[in-house]
Amino acid sequence: MGNMPFENLEKTIGYSFKDKNILQTALTHASYANEQKARKAICQCNERLEFLGDSVLSLVISEYIYGKYKDKPEGDLTKIRASVVCSRSLSSLANEINLGSYLLLGKGEEETGRTNPKILENAFEALLAAIYLDSNCSKKQVADFLLPIMEKEIVFASHDEMAYDYKTTLQQFIQAIGTDKLQYVCIKEYGPDHDKTFEIEVRLNSNVIGKGTGKTKREAEQLAAKEALKLFDVK
Repeated sequence: MGNMPFENLEKTIGYSFKDKNILQTALTHASYANEQKARKAICQCNERLEFLGDSVLSLVISEYIYGKYKDKPEGDLTKIRASVVCSRSLSSLANEINLGSYLLLGKGEEETGRTNPKILENAFEALLAAIYLDSNCSKKQVADFLLPIMEKEIVFASHDEMAYDYKTTLQQFIQAIGTDKLQYVCIKEYGPDHDKTFEIEVRLNSNVIGKGTGKTKREAEQLAAKEALKLFDVK
């Protein structure tokens, strides 16, 4: 079983499941399910729920940004949605609710699985599907949980700052000159959980080449990359 009781997760997300089995399925990785099946036990993994959750996530976010940004054209709305439903964003949200601590993992995944971004992303989508199904297919119930923790990402993605991906440009520049990989390090975070501020350094060969401060880690990373590009005089 996971390290923490599922009841704690229900308190964190503000939703109590009528069917506890669907919550358990959402938190069951294929490695754990396969081990149970080898013991002749009946156990479902979260892959089917993940499939549904991906669509539920897209619909809830699409409806929200469609209503919130009435003057933005389709192309801008697509960019905002793509930015906030990306793997990095979802695994970050999974970390915010400590989802890794509740996962049911096989022995081979126990060491790194609880912090594996892909496993966390998939489990987060499966959790959304579980909420959706358990609440009689209520998009509102999913939105009540999802939108408050995703609002900062949505607002940041809507800013003009996101029109230019500084991180990708910096990564391409560093690769072109053949030096080592970049590293983004959170050196400080402060403020209450609902209004945190993050300070990020981008480092190259342990040397700080840029700093950024933002309301999300991704915003701070983008601004740190922007500063680094100025250092290298890259337009």
